[in-house]
Amino acid sequence: MPKLRLVSLQVGKPKTVIYQGKDIQTGIDKAAVTVPLFLSTVNFEGDAQADLVNHGGPDKAVNAYCAEHYPYWERELQRQLARGAFGENVTLEQMTEDTVCIGDIFRLGEAVVQVSQPRQPCYKLAGKHNVPDLPLKVQQTGFTGYYFRVLEPGLVPPQGDIRLLERHPAGITIAFANRIKYVDKRNRAAIERLLGLKELAASWRDSFARSSPNSKCERWDGACRSN
Repeated sequence: MPKLRLVSLQVGKPKTVIYQGKDIQTGIDKAAVTVPLFLSTVNFEGDAQADLVNHGGPDKAVNAYCAEHYPYWERELQRQLARGAFGENVTLEQMTEDTVCIGDIFRLGEAVVQVSQPRQPCYKLAGKHNVPDLPLKVQQTGFTGYYFRVLEPGLVPPQGDIRLLERHPAGITIAFANRIKYVDKRNRAAIERLLGLKELAASWRDSFARSSPNSKCERWDGACRSN
């Protein structure tokens, strides 16, 4: 089995930047650290999010991205990218979206974390790189990254091995969830399968529930209107 690795750890506090002529608050700029940091149930010490409605919280305590995707984006964007370029707290090796499953549990330093949902890129990623369609490109490639919730807080080193503690028996990968969310939106069986996964983050469960044929929804295309 390939060795799972944490290759870089990044944190950052929200700041004001200008995007499309407007001031926005964003915590997407993360800087790599060289010392262990304490991971609580909501974030790393020294880290914070500006928009707590769509970012952060227990289900999205740790933003993870895959080191394997960096060469692709460096070619696509025609620039070198430092770790943390996608706003992630942890940059990981051998843990891509097609191998990691929702509900999988890992030991990250002293902390124990569980995969909760794919990451949904927003316009702040576009602003960071000055590429307006970058969130769409990330979505289309499936190179989204994902989030962890924290089951046991603890110190996390800036680099080190990661240990898989428990593989979720449902075997629903991040890649599968992305495909049903963005591509195969009318796959009723897959949606019901995802809704049966209690480890899936609440926001994604709500989104899929609105698309479920068992929901009180007038439309099947996901644009649900309450009756």
